[in-house]
Amino acid sequence: MTLSAPSSAAPAARLRPALLTFLGGVGTVTGSKFLVESDHARVMVDCGLFQGIAELRRRNWRRLPCDADAVHAVVLTHAHLDHCGYLPRLVRHGFRGPVFATANTARLAGIVLRDSARLQEEQAAHANEHGWSKHRPARPLYTSDDAERTMSLFVSVPFHEQIDIASGTRLTLHPAGHILGASWARLTLEDGHTLAVSGDLGRPGHPLLRPPEPFSGADVLLLESTYGNRRHQGEEGREIFAEVLARTLRRGGSVVIPAFAVDRTEVVLHELAELRASGKLPASVPVYVDSPMALAALDVYTEAIRQQAPELRPEIRSAGGAALAPEPFLAARSVQESIDINHTHGPAVIVSASGMATGGRVLHHLRKRLPDPRNAVVIVGFAAVGTRSRDLVDGARALKMFGEYVPVRAEVADVPHFSAHADQKQLLEWLRGASPPHVTYLVHGEPEGSAALRDRIDHALGWNAVVPRSGEHVLVRG
Repeated sequence: MTLSAPSSAAPAARLRPALLTFLGGVGTVTGSKFLVESDHARVMVDCGLFQGIAELRRRNWRRLPCDADAVHAVVLTHAHLDHCGYLPRLVRHGFRGPVFATANTARLAGIVLRDSARLQEEQAAHANEHGWSKHRPARPLYTSDDAERTMSLFVSVPFHEQIDIASGTRLTLHPAGHILGASWARLTLEDGHTLAVSGDLGRPGHPLLRPPEPFSGADVLLLESTYGNRRHQGEEGREIFAEVLARTLRRGGSVVIPAFAVDRTEVVLHELAELRASGKLPASVPVYVDSPMALAALDVYTEAIRQQAPELRPEIRSAGGAALAPEPFLAARSVQESIDINHTHGPAVIVSASGMATGGRVLHHLRKRLPDPRNAVVIVGFAAVGTRSRDLVDGARALKMFGEYVPVRAEVADVPHFSAHADQKQLLEWLRGASPPHVTYLVHGEPEGSAALRDRIDHALGWNAVVPRSGEHVLVRG
């Protein structure tokens, strides 16, 4: 597949080194954006939204240091909001180039971006109706029309196929095992130097997906560091999850699980299906999935199983739809069905987005159930600073939502076993065996995680590892 021929405007020796700018995903696990500028091409790798504290969210409204219409192409590693959610804003400001991603990333991004645009519009309308925003009038960051224009720009790229994406710039995507369609990207630039971007790397023990394809070398590497200072629980994590459910249901309570709509919901449903099959989750206890976006993503996963997608584990392909079906499994698609869940009585399990409890239907379930000590909230993945999920993990006694504080009397359990991110040991294993890059930049992590991984790479591998600063410019050299 060739979209444009590499430039022959100047001999390679006369080309200047490419310039790499860190526009996001530095000092935080959100807002990943990396701009690569060579003599004849300007490519952005990932284009995510900032989430969490207000200071970060305000960055979504800032102008980028280059005009959007001057970006020739975007490479998308996967479809989580913190990696793709700024795309409609880029389009709103004039970007019209192609967005390169795997086919499953494109499918999931369509779900995520349309939902994000709808929420942006609803929040602006709600703020204007009830007067809680300091902006008069409040406006969405982008609209549904922006999201639709964005989706028309996607170009599907198969794994392992090298393609030309801009003048003199070639791209190869490799399976990353993080969510369906996730990849790590390798760019070959005009002067022949190579840049690899890990995106988010999955865990070898992901229950649905094959492990990430190992790093095969590059002159410069951008490596995520979300869990750069942590080790995941093993089987102990699954046992903790089962125990929280069991004791909550024994005392007549409900379990609320804030879960990312893409992949985390599927992983949680897979675990609940196994608990149901083993008898540890009684058939009389309903499991609700209350997120239209999660249900749409579930359809994509189910279709991938039906099509026997090679990135899925063999046992998942052979299990078929049963791998994701803890019957009785009740889907709440409409607003009224979501409201009805909060009018039910008795034990239940409610899986609802968003995973960090920054918005979405899960807020209504939290407001209803947090004050009751019989209930439990289970946080099943990484929670960024400034999010409600992180506040719960850190022991908050009250949680602010809908303009008021709700008391936290329910049990709160942190079960990072379900995270789709590789931990420190797994990240090091992903690197082993490759020739050392000229420099490895630790991105997409909070400061402690990035610094710890930098030090570990230095000590264990002897590689030159650096934690960059937000907005910093560096050259891509070998």
